[in-house]
Amino acid sequence: MADVFSKAKRSEVMSRIRSRGNRDTELALARLLRANHITGWRRQIVINVRSSRRKEAQTGNRKSGIGNLKLIGASSPRLLRVKVDFVFRQVRLALFVDGCFWHGCPKHATWPAHRAAWWRHKIEGNKTRDRLVNRVLRRAGWKVVRIWEHELPKLRGKHRTSNIQHSTPMNREQASNADKLVRRIKKHLE
Repeated sequence: MADVFSKAKRSEVMSRIRSRGNRDTELALARLLRANHITGWRRQIVINVRSSRRKEAQTGNRKSGIGNLKLIGASSPRLLRVKVDFVFRQVRLALFVDGCFWHGCPKHATWPAHRAAWWRHKIEGNKTRDRLVNRVLRRAGWKVVRIWEHELPKLRGKHRTSNIQHSTPMNREQASNADKLVRRIKKHLE
């Protein structure tokens, strides 16, 4: 079936859709942090990082692989706006939760067969942007931790409401992975 919108209109409509709180990644980590009484974090915080190196802040160069400033939110050639999933400001820790598909997990990434070249370019661009963000934040004095989606315990049950959470207990392997992840985060908080 043909799209009811023109290509330009569809692009405009889709660009206005913003997501927050992916259930399998960000909300699972928030739940894990709360369950382990890890405090001092905020979600979806924008960090403005000044870069002394023009080439890092202005990613329009060929070496970085990203063709425009919008991808990393650069509002000026020397200022990067990085939206971090979880921020611990007191210890300057930026915590990212990366989805296996969108960020090209070496264990679980799949490459779609339909429009394969476009998807490969999209996912490789995400990986390039991730490396750039890591480098810029570290040079600005932040510790950067990236967690893969498969490292998080899964939220079980049909859905989560504001007051009631329908879930089944984690199995031993998931509990072990959760413990390892909590130890990894706490190590960076010390």
